Amino acid sequence: MKAPLALVLLAALCTACAGPAGPHTAQAGCPATAQDLPIEALYGDWQARFDGLPDAALVRLGKHPEYAGVRGTITRTTAAPSARTSVAQLAGDVDDEGELAIDESLDGRSISGVWSGSLQPDSCGREFKGTWRNAADDSTHPFTLKKTERTREK
Repeated sequence: MKAPLALVLLAALCTACAGPAGPHTAQAGCPATAQDLPIEALYGDWQARFDGLPDAALVRLGKHPEYAGVRGTITRTTAAPSARTSVAQLAGDVDDEGELAIDESLDGRSISGVWSGSLQPDSCGREFKGTWRNAADDSTHPFTLKKTERTREK
């Protein structure tokens, strides 16, 4: 039994619109979501930018010694004239929803910030965008986290 021509044309149109060239499809060979990304791909140096702040921060992530996740630091430097530097500890992983989830601590005991970000399509595991929440006042700030060329050893 032949399908009516209108159904064949509709199917072709739907395939063309939702096919591999769609705007949210990862490049061939690249992970489509953070769940497809090996945890080792998170190891290394990253640049973090927060909306509304002129300076980038340096994030260094490595293997977490206690579970399949990452541990590291974020170093923020404020602009002149004070040019202060602060370093906070980071620990996290990719959660069950495929989001990068990182806890930040200024003192090593209490959580001072929480990161939640999505792997960006076509970034090949090298860019996340999401929201950073300040635990002190519950304010939220959009962030972009990009892998830098210089990476650390595992």
